[in-house]
Amino acid sequence: MGLKEAYQEKMEAKLKEWTAKMNELKAKADQATADAKVKMYQEIDDLKARKAAAQQKLNEIKAAGAENWESLKSGTEKAMEEVKSTWEKIKKKFS
Repeated sequence: MGLKEAYQEKMEAKLKEWTAKMNELKAKADQATADAKVKMYQEIDDLKARKAAAQQKLNEIKAAGAENWESLKSGTEKAMEEVKSTWEKIKKKFS
């Protein structure tokens, strides 16, 4: 397995982890009061958008050739960091 494939697997695993965390948050939101539920779903939508952006960046890496995929890594890592920071903000807000 090459570096590109290993990197893709690592990022896919992180995206799956964020999906699981979003599902946990959705379950928590379903149990919340009406006002809290609205706020939580707004945050979930923001997190979904950031995750979708990270997925798009990863898709760009998948489509890139072996010689230029590394130039796309920084954008992917930045998008993943945005997902992580959004998640941590949500976690603080609703725990």
